[in-house]
Amino acid sequence: MSVTRNAAALHQRIAGMPLRDGRQMIAIAGAPGSGKSTLAEAVVAALRADDVPAVLMPMDGFHLDNRLLEAKGLLPRKGAPETFDFGGLRSALERIRAGETVFLPVFDRSREEAIAGAAEIGPDTPIVVVEGNYLLLDEAPWTGLRDFWDLTVFLDVPETELERRLISRWIGFGYDMTIARAKAESNDLPNALRVAQNFAGADLTLT
Repeated sequence: MSVTRNAAALHQRIAGMPLRDGRQMIAIAGAPGSGKSTLAEAVVAALRADDVPAVLMPMDGFHLDNRLLEAKGLLPRKGAPETFDFGGLRSALERIRAGETVFLPVFDRSREEAIAGAAEIGPDTPIVVVEGNYLLLDEAPWTGLRDFWDLTVFLDVPETELERRLISRWIGFGYDMTIARAKAESNDLPNALRVAQNFAGADLTLT
C-alpha cells in the first residue's frame, strides 16, 4: 500500500464532495494492521494543509476497559467486535451527525485503556474522518452505522502481509518473535479474518 498515493486520491475525492447537513463523515475501515490509522492521519493532515478544518476520530477510544472484559471473560479477545462499546460509539456518531459538540474517549496504547473526554469535535468542523476495524462489518449491530457515512473506504491487504505487520507490531512492543507470533495468531489474525469475511462493501477500496 502506498500511503502517499492513497491519501492523495482520498483527499481529492473528499475535496469534491458536498456537505450533508453542514458536515462530511468518512469511514475508513479494514483489518487490524491494514494501515487505517496511518492513512486517516495522512488524509486529515492533507485537508488541514488546505486550511480545511478536519478531525480524526479513531474507533479505538470505545474499547471496553480491561476490568469489564475480564469480568465478561473477553480479555483474551480484546479488539474483537464484542469488546467495544458499540452503543457509546453510535451515540457519539449520532451527535456528530446532528452538529453537536462531542467529547470523545481516546485509546492510550501505552496504558491499554481509553481516556474519557480526551478529544473534542465541535459544530464548526465540517469533515470528520472516522477509522476503525469494524465500521463496515456486515454483522449486527455494526450494520446500523451505515447511514452515518458520506463516503466509505476499505483497505484490502493480503493476509500474509497482515500477519507480517501484526507480528512486527508486537515485536515493537518489546516481545520476542515466539510471543509476538502467538499474540498475533491467537487474536489479531482471527479479528482480521472476521473483517475480511464479513465486509459489507465500500464506496472505495484501496490496496
